[in-house]
Amino acid sequence: MATYAIGDVQGCYPELQRLLDKLRFDPAQDRLWFCGDLVNRGGQSLDTLRLIHGLREYSVVTLGNHDLSLLAIAQRRPDAQARVNPELREVLFADDAPVLFEWLRSQKLLHHDEQLNWTMVHAGLAPLWTLRQAQRAAQEVERELSSPHHPRLLRNLFGNRPALWSSRLQGLDRQRATINTMTRMRYCDVNGRIDFEAKGAPGTQKAGLYPWFEVPGMRRRDTRIVCGHWSALGRFAGLGVHAIDTGCVWGGQLTALRLDSEELQYIAVNAEPYRKRPPGGED
Repeated sequence: MATYAIGDVQGCYPELQRLLDKLRFDPAQDRLWFCGDLVNRGGQSLDTLRLIHGLREYSVVTLGNHDLSLLAIAQRRPDAQARVNPELREVLFADDAPVLFEWLRSQKLLHHDEQLNWTMVHAGLAPLWTLRQAQRAAQEVERELSSPHHPRLLRNLFGNRPALWSSRLQGLDRQRATINTMTRMRYCDVNGRIDFEAKGAPGTQKAGLYPWFEVPGMRRRDTRIVCGHWSALGRFAGLGVHAIDTGCVWGGQLTALRLDSEELQYIAVNAEPYRKRPPGGED
């Protein structure tokens, strides 16, 4: 039995198919972890969602910022939905969209496996969070997303504030701060305040900003973390963090990391040759 974490798919359906073939994925014995951002920009988000939904009994998914954005757009009026990009429109107006959205809303922000001692999140953890604090914060949002009250959260999802999670936050501000931390963070200051503009590789950021896993005084946790979200960082392993967004949608690779082996094992497939980074970069 093997357990693999897979980086940001972002609608790159043919690459995901090739990666599963390369892994020789066998649902009778293997398990998949998806680090989030299943959709958007790759061209085949609907096929990607249908494939992963079909593997739901053998998979764990943590939601990324693009997945949550899709769920928020699904709360808009049909005329507003019709103005988004064609790839997302295909999902929004699919016959099975209600089933896919209900399933997507029931996925996690954070997943921890005690036996494997791995924790998965899309972007990262607040520097001063313990694992237990992170789990509690994620569970608050997960309960809201899967409840009948989810439209209120999704309608108020967007915004860069709060940029700093605090135990004193309440309600929507608390939930948005958790979402911003777990799905959007790359750099933050010494206090853990997120800078949403800095997106380049380490070394390109302004003075006073740190990759979230290098903030001075960051809480050390007795778990290994696997995450995605940051294609400019690329494949990274250090400080207990293993980043596997290798920019498939930008012409890079789609990468899997085997989690149940003693030594790190990366398996990757190259992006389709037509993929390339457009002006404006990632978000």
